[in-house]
Amino acid sequence: MWRLRFPWCMSILNLYLHCGNKGVFMLTRRSVLLLPLLFVFAFQVCSDTTPYRLFPSLYRKASQNSLPQTVLKAPGSDHAVSIHERIPLLANNTIVAFYGHPLSQRMGILGLHSKEEIAGKVEAFAGYYDQANGKNGAIGAFYIIYGTCWPGGEIGYLKDSILEEYILYAQQRGMLVFVDHQIGKYSVQESMERILPFLRYPNVHLAIDPEWRTLKPMKEIGSITADELNQAQRIMQDYITAHNIPGIRMLVVHQFQERMIQDRDLVRANLDRVLLVHTADGFGSPEMKRSSYAQNSKAENIPLKGFKLFFKSDFPLAGWDNPLLSPTEVMALEPRPGLIIYQ
Repeated sequence: MWRLRFPWCMSILNLYLHCGNKGVFMLTRRSVLLLPLLFVFAFQVCSDTTPYRLFPSLYRKASQNSLPQTVLKAPGSDHAVSIHERIPLLANNTIVAFYGHPLSQRMGILGLHSKEEIAGKVEAFAGYYDQANGKNGAIGAFYIIYGTCWPGGEIGYLKDSILEEYILYAQQRGMLVFVDHQIGKYSVQESMERILPFLRYPNVHLAIDPEWRTLKPMKEIGSITADELNQAQRIMQDYITAHNIPGIRMLVVHQFQERMIQDRDLVRANLDRVLLVHTADGFGSPEMKRSSYAQNSKAENIPLKGFKLFFKSDFPLAGWDNPLLSPTEVMALEPRPGLIIYQ
């Protein structure tokens, strides 16, 4: 990239070197700041260090839109980058998602209703958060378990055609989709590689859940390491850049016990195209929920936080939050979570 941009630098340099004394005198008389500005511009144009993601000081709710939700597949390499694609959705929005498996009534609210009904419910809850979060906006989302951990750690996959139905329908409604993999007996790399192709849809983001990185689901809590989580982010960013996928995507990781992310202080969340969202999972009383979130908040090396809540379930083995925290109470958490998930 330096070689491609180098002629621009030389042109600016030549303006200074070859204009002669008279030219330099005229430039100086007209504007003493002109040459410094030219060299600053040259440095910015010629450097590969300019981030894709816009700086937080540029985030303005009134002047930006979300990534277009009506494009079925990501454009090719000739795609012109829009300023809106360079602003993370979490910069000035609360994302509200309903979680579950489309074919299971036991794995979360998403499987209890049709996608049309769930979309309406999600949008209603997003409206509650839009009222509770001040000047920020709110975006609804489907949070879909794509890879389910079975006994022995094998993974059962949702049919791609069903997942894509939800993705395309969400696009029509201006909603996001999180594609979740429970890992099971497989490596984090293998799990990521299975869900990466869905990033071709501009409203899709990814998630991995260490709880289910086990051979004995429902009997023991699984875990991943900081190195594996860092690797997952790099794999995702490399895929995004290699396939010319526009925008900035989220990678969600769940945690409600310390051991679920081993060596957590070594996790890095500094990639340009991937936002790591550290989500407090687990059900219980408001006091337990706040305590769990406070433990996650200690990981300041992962600054973006999420919060999961549990509706009451008729499934005998399922726990729930009693009582459920209100949107106002959730928005009062410190730091304020950007992603809210309801199971």
